[in-house]
Amino acid sequence: MLLVDRIVEYEQGKRIRGYKNVTYNEPFFVGHYPEMPIMPGVLILESMAQVGACMVLADPAYRGRTPLVVGFDKVKFRRPVVPGDCLMTDVESQWFRNDVGSIKAVASVDGNLTCEAEIAFKLLKNGETI
Repeated sequence: MLLVDRIVEYEQGKRIRGYKNVTYNEPFFVGHYPEMPIMPGVLILESMAQVGACMVLADPAYRGRTPLVVGFDKVKFRRPVVPGDCLMTDVESQWFRNDVGSIKAVASVDGNLTCEAEIAFKLLKNGETI
């Protein structure tokens, strides 16, 4: 499930910004929750991780690699994301060594903080499994 609509800013190896327009037609709103639709927190985190993956995959040094999330740390949810929101995600590279790295991701709606997290990932080579 793709949870990024567009990348709007990119600075190689340093930072990236992208967004997801959250519509009423999203399949997860059917049961979460029928009378009060909110985007599941795990999907907000996934959207943040996907923006971070775009930053890694855009770097020519890592083309053909697959970033795999291996951990979330310091996750904080600040407000719900509802249909009609534009979920904006800003990601900054924290560190990267030996195919393992960490990013800091912050998601917001209309400038209001929605979620923040540190996301650890491992870069897999083509055909490599865990």
